[in-house]
Amino acid sequence: MIRVITDSGCDLPMEVLVENQIEMVPLKVTFEDGESYLDRVEISPSEFREKMYRSKELPKTAAPDPNTFMEVFRRALNEAGEAVCICISSGLSSTYQSAMLARDMLGTEKVKIIDSLSASLGEGILAIRAAELVRQGLPLNTVFEMIINYRDNLKTVFTLDTLENIVKGGRLTKFQGLVGNILDIKPLFHGVEGKVEVLEKLRGRRRALRRMVSLIGEMSKEVEKCIIGLSHMDCLGEVTELKNEIERLYKPARILVAEMGSTLGTYAGKGGIIMAF
Repeated sequence: MIRVITDSGCDLPMEVLVENQIEMVPLKVTFEDGESYLDRVEISPSEFREKMYRSKELPKTAAPDPNTFMEVFRRALNEAGEAVCICISSGLSSTYQSAMLARDMLGTEKVKIIDSLSASLGEGILAIRAAELVRQGLPLNTVFEMIINYRDNLKTVFTLDTLENIVKGGRLTKFQGLVGNILDIKPLFHGVEGKVEVLEKLRGRRRALRRMVSLIGEMSKEVEKCIIGLSHMDCLGEVTELKNEIERLYKPARILVAEMGSTLGTYAGKGGIIMAF
């Protein structure tokens, strides 16, 4: 059976990884005190948040190196014969490039690498879909092509409650962040070809959250067949309300809720919510 591999940028909870037999390769997060941890292996999302809140500087994340991927791929080939690896967007991390280099060093066509052009549960949904296709017994090339097609129709929208971290991370200027905070502007961002762009600007948190819900109906043709992912940074109450409203309006196939890990949580900051469908 084909092995499905992803990285910790997918934000999938451990029970979902186990349920779908998905192997996760962790990114590394380093704090200002020099301490480094393997994301979701040596530090949990809650431990990451607590340490980040106490830090003056943003943590830094690093992609797994090619040797790490080579070990994972070798094991997958020995145990399963073939593998498909779904990586966090190449516009956000060098993880995809690292995986490609590892595959090329092994000189095999039995490992397919996919740039998710997404992150958090957007990436995670692709991994779940790949696992579903593998269970159906489809061949590797078919799984690869179908996930590419699914990826190209995937939508990712997110909002932040504070612009502080995204300014520190260089995604917005200090002036933009200052104006946004003073006017209580809550931008809605979306993924475009693997990079983050501003979709809309709204006044107030509640308007931003309501708009996220309405965008599902505008951007998706078959919501009832969708897996909708909601990942959050320390705002479970709001995400639960969002989930309930989405279920009431659209009745999707599944709604998956998860905490953000270090990769996305670093920039999202407290109150960040990412929605993928």
